Amino acid sequence: MRSPAPTVVALAVAVLAVSSSGPLIAFAAAPALAIAFWRNAIAATALTPFAVGPRRAEVRHAARGMAGVFSVLAGLALAAHFATWMPSVQLGSVATAAALVATQPVWQGLIAAAQGRRPSTAGWIGIGLAVAGAAWATGADLGVSAQAVLADVLALLGAVFAAVYTALGERARTELSTTTYTWICYGTCAVVLLAVCLIFGVDLSGYDGRTWAAILAIVAGAQLLGHSMFNYALQHTSATTVSVLILLEVPGAALLAWWWLDQVPRASTLPGLLLLVAGVAVVILHRASFQVNRR
Repeated sequence: MRSPAPTVVALAVAVLAVSSSGPLIAFAAAPALAIAFWRNAIAATALTPFAVGPRRAEVRHAARGMAGVFSVLAGLALAAHFATWMPSVQLGSVATAAALVATQPVWQGLIAAAQGRRPSTAGWIGIGLAVAGAAWATGADLGVSAQAVLADVLALLGAVFAAVYTALGERARTELSTTTYTWICYGTCAVVLLAVCLIFGVDLSGYDGRTWAAILAIVAGAQLLGHSMFNYALQHTSATTVSVLILLEVPGAALLAWWWLDQVPRASTLPGLLLLVAGVAVVILHRASFQVNRR
């Protein structure tokens, strides 16, 4: 089915919005965990009038059922995702961090296999390509520094936690609207990250004006605008199509970091990053073909 013009515009805006996340995190002169906290706390606050107002009954229903439990667990997984991926952006390069976190669909396939929905041969081939690409890209960092290797490991963990977050969210969304689910999820994530920041003595204030501007840009762009536009598009096109388009965040973030932060990708990492993205695309596109053939 051909997507109407508003959906195409929404997807374009969403890709641009999420592509800005990595460069903005790298630009902000604040601890990554603090940025993650404010990102979720401000977003949850912005959603509060819409969640506790017209959706009060749905919120009460969620508090009494499994949908609320899955939403809270998704918030915990989202906190783990932000606590790993966002530091990876500040420790390493934006391009590599964005590419490694884009392996999320691969880990999603492994979670599905653990649930008894094993990927096909083509799916495993895609997983193999993506893992090989990740090994290539991260191997290039071995000769750079231990910090770069740590950044790569954190980015991969961020992808795993993102897959867990999505799997839990899929369960919650069978009963809850996107607004109610994201409000509970973001709120839970903010509370967990606040506790982590307080335990480890992370500064949550005292930033300069440009850092606060970057944090607000992340909230308005990647957190609210990007997610909202993807959710809007899901009403008009398939989740597989949206997932494929999300991969454009990888080159988008790399180009923004190159143009804005002068982070030129190392030539030795490019083949691995391309192989990684190709593997993820094989996994997603084969799933789309399988779903079409079943109809």
